Amino acid sequence: MPQPLPSEDQLRLDIVEVGRRLWARGFVASNDGNISVRLPGDRLLMTPTSVSKGFLTPEMMVVTDLDGRMLSGEPGRKPSSEILMHLVAYRQRADVHAVVHAHPPQATGFAVAGIPLDRAVLAEVVTTLGSIPIAEYGTPSTPELSASVEPYVRKHDALLLANHGALALGKDLFAAYYKMETIEHFARISLVTRLLGREHLLSREEVGRLQELRGTYGIASPAPVCPDPASGDDPPCQVLQAPSAPGERLVLDAAVGRARVAIGNTGEIQLTYAELTTLIEGAVRHLTARTMA
Repeated sequence: MPQPLPSEDQLRLDIVEVGRRLWARGFVASNDGNISVRLPGDRLLMTPTSVSKGFLTPEMMVVTDLDGRMLSGEPGRKPSSEILMHLVAYRQRADVHAVVHAHPPQATGFAVAGIPLDRAVLAEVVTTLGSIPIAEYGTPSTPELSASVEPYVRKHDALLLANHGALALGKDLFAAYYKMETIEHFARISLVTRLLGREHLLSREEVGRLQELRGTYGIASPAPVCPDPASGDDPPCQVLQAPSAPGERLVLDAAVGRARVAIGNTGEIQLTYAELTTLIEGAVRHLTARTMA
């Protein structure tokens, strides 16, 4: 039998708990971040503006309609200034019942660097989230931001916001929060692999096997992973970087740590000792791989 929906009172308590977890884990600072949950009757329960997520109380939450109009709340309370970003997710996805926005440090670092988390590295992430793209920059709290997010929420449950933070969608509040945890966990591991200078990617064939497991695990996804990442500018699927290697499950990609070569004003190639060492090590690995092939 389906589980009964939590009451509004319980959802208020749940938002308080999720806000506390975001704050305790350092995913938000000061008054950053916002949380919302869909209520029956085309309504939205949301965190108010100008309050730390670590110090919320149930009474602080506000209720709006799906056009963002305030329906109820304590005197002086207003919904989060970034409500437009939440509304676009609910309008595009009937299956989304909660949205969590935060600024987890490592994931936000990738967003600022313009590096999407779209490489097939962790089996669990491929199975649960697929890829985590970056929405183009839009000024926070404006329609510009919600417009930049709109094409991505149709196909993704998790995404980065350029020079801003991260967004997670879920079938319920804790599902959305756990996806935010996964975004940051994946970002931390990806950062370590880049510092180490190499990573093993899951092959495209292995990604296909992992996608088939979604049904076994009861995982619903808004879109499948693209079999070919180069299939158009806006494919109806999630773009995931995974090299084709029939018969293989892992493919070594040493390009992650490849040194950047600087060209001086005189046209001379300038390298630090560490960069030269990286290039030499990469060349040795390449020659060794060719010799053993």
